[in-house]
Amino acid sequence: MRKQGVLIAGAAAVTVVLWASAFVAIRHVGQEISAGALSLGRLLVGSVLLGAFVFTRPRRWPARGDWKLLLVCGLLWFGLYNLALNEAERRLDAGTTAMLVNIGPLLIALLAGVLLHEGFPRQLVIGSVAAFGGVVLIGLSSSSGSAETWGVLLCLVAAVAYAIAVVSQKPLLSRLPALEVTWLSCVIGAIACLPFAPTLVRETADARPSTIWWIVFLGAFPTAIAFTTWAYALARTTAGRMGATTYLVPPLTIFLGRLLLDESPAPLAYLGGVLCLMGVAISRYRRRVAAMPAVSVASPDSNPLSKS
Repeated sequence: MRKQGVLIAGAAAVTVVLWASAFVAIRHVGQEISAGALSLGRLLVGSVLLGAFVFTRPRRWPARGDWKLLLVCGLLWFGLYNLALNEAERRLDAGTTAMLVNIGPLLIALLAGVLLHEGFPRQLVIGSVAAFGGVVLIGLSSSSGSAETWGVLLCLVAAVAYAIAVVSQKPLLSRLPALEVTWLSCVIGAIACLPFAPTLVRETADARPSTIWWIVFLGAFPTAIAFTTWAYALARTTAGRMGATTYLVPPLTIFLGRLLLDESPAPLAYLGGVLCLMGVAISRYRRRVAAMPAVSVASPDSNPLSKS
């Protein structure tokens, strides 16, 4: 159990770091590549790389009932989420975008509690509220000083799409390998973005070589690797706990934005970052229970998917 806990924490950490880097990379690349073209380019790279791994091992083809959830996950998370996020970052700085999108974990916790019957553990609620308070503080001290209304609305669309997709993905991971779920969702998202293919060809032909490499980076790391590590961890813990973990993304994004994009947040943002860290720690805290001398009969509440 301890080894599995380390693996889950490691997978979540990889996801958080790579997703934070994605906000900064999207902000940078968005100066040359439009939202639709960037979405398609990123998803094509991710689909090819993930497919290369999927076809080197035995595959478990989804059942007919699984395709409905795969379509929801692929169209909303890999399709709509990427389009809305990329367009939002053409109007807002990376840190502000990350903070606004991170209302998603609260929506995930709410949806998972109702639809996946995960309930609302006290530490999850307290941790989510604390972390969301940190997100609000960071938003109030944003380096941009003001946020375009359309950009804010796009972030909200991205957050809703993200939350619904995560709750749809959770049941799939109990039946299908994480890598396969990620690959199929990525392919579905890429197909949905194919209308942007002419724009991608035209804009990449005029773009700097470094911009092309940033698109490859987004497809290889924040997409292929980070979504797979996310699915691996999500399959072994609750959607609410995994969603709360992503509250670490905004503080990391602000740090990377300051380092790479010269976006310097106000001092209040650092207090918000501390609140985010505390919220995540609270949401993932589980009281240690002393070992019982005898094996007790499993109760109806003992759901293995709720243990990390």
